[in-house]
Amino acid sequence: MLLVLNKPYGVLSQFTPEPGSKWRTLADFKLPLGVYALGRLDADSEGLLLFSDEPGINSKLLDPRHGHRREYWVQVEGRPTPEILARLSAGGVQLDGDPTRPCRAQLLDPAPTIPPRVPPIRVRQTVPDTWISLELTEGKNRQVRRMTAAVGHPTLRLIRVRTGDFRLEGLAPGKWRELTSSERSAVFA
Repeated sequence: MLLVLNKPYGVLSQFTPEPGSKWRTLADFKLPLGVYALGRLDADSEGLLLFSDEPGINSKLLDPRHGHRREYWVQVEGRPTPEILARLSAGGVQLDGDPTRPCRAQLLDPAPTIPPRVPPIRVRQTVPDTWISLELTEGKNRQVRRMTAAVGHPTLRLIRVRTGDFRLEGLAPGKWRELTSSERSAVFA
C-alpha cells in the first residue's frame, strides 16, 4: 500500500506526540494501521508526505545513492540573483562541514497560486519575498531551509510538491488517499 498525505503546517511527521509539544501528529489524520511515513517533513513544512506498509520501500526513495528526486516550492526573503541560484544548483553549499549535492534551483515566476498558510508567514514591509523551486536528490536535516539561509535568503514557507514524477495536485491540506498503480510508478520514476 502506498498513500499520500498533503501534510499541513504544524504537524510532526510522527504518530506519537512529544511531551509538551505544541504540534499535532500524524495520528490526527486516521491513516490505516501499520503504515509509516517515508521520510519526514518538519512541523513547519507542508506538502507531499508518502506512507507505506511495505518493508524496504523507504531506502528505495530516500537513500541518496538512488538519486530519487524531490521538488520543493520555497518562499524566501529577498530575490535570489541568477548567481545565487547557480550556487544552489552547483552543490557545495556547506551544511555542518559537508557539501550538498548538485540540485536544480530556479525562480517560480509567476509565483504559484496556493492557499495562505495558517498561521500566516512573517511579512516584512521593506523586504520582498520570492518563490523558488528546489529539486534535490538528498534529504539532510532541514536541508532546504539551511541551504537558503546559507546563501542569504531565509525560508519563509516550504512545500514539497513532487516525488519522482508524482505531483501533489488536487489534494487539500490534511487529506490523504491511496495512490493508483500509475501514480505509484510515477513516484519511483
